[in-house]
Amino acid sequence: MRFKKHVFPRRHGFRAWFAAGLLAGAAALPAAAGDIAAGKAAAAVCVACHQADGGGMATPGVEPWPALAGLDAGYIVRQLQAFKSGGRGSISMQPFAMMLNDEQMQDVAAYYAALPPVPPKAPEGVDEALLRHGERLALRGDWERYIVACASCHGPGNNGVGGDFPRLAGQLPEYLRTQLLAYRDGSRANDPQDLMGTIARRMSDRDIEAVSAWLGAQRAARAGGQEG
Repeated sequence: MRFKKHVFPRRHGFRAWFAAGLLAGAAALPAAAGDIAAGKAAAAVCVACHQADGGGMATPGVEPWPALAGLDAGYIVRQLQAFKSGGRGSISMQPFAMMLNDEQMQDVAAYYAALPPVPPKAPEGVDEALLRHGERLALRGDWERYIVACASCHGPGNNGVGGDFPRLAGQLPEYLRTQLLAYRDGSRANDPQDLMGTIARRMSDRDIEAVSAWLGAQRAARAGGQEG
């Protein structure tokens, strides 16, 4: 398929744009070498929202809290640093991030990375056509609209690549949806080279609903490849 030149301005050409994503993954932070026991103690304040098993929480009408269990430790550290610095905005998360010093962030990240991912729940009230659409976007993308497949950056099984591209498989669909919407409207902009913003701005509400539902129903693997 030939790409139309006007779709990607020269300074954000497709080849350079996609390569930037791969380079960002290669430059990811090394795995956090924190103390798991200390991290469990420091994570006591996280339990109310992220749950004791790290499976997160989604309650209708309330901000969804992501599953952290089995996520890459480097990714967790990056997000905590972003919340603390204000690079990633969150009225609710910033106060908790401000409570942690660098060592505690490493410890908390190591603790959650060591937890087994929580098994996904079968989506309720989602029709098969929507799930098939979500699967296509997650695994193959939609090149007619220049929507890159999630797996292109987030790796085989959408189980994440290093500290820049988090695991999506098994993540709460409500959380995935809110983040895609935030990338689309610009309220979240802490991704390398605006990769996620570029993709999300090409997605319709149906696209976002579909890919969030399908990814949330997939069995996750923790950092290192072990299935939950």
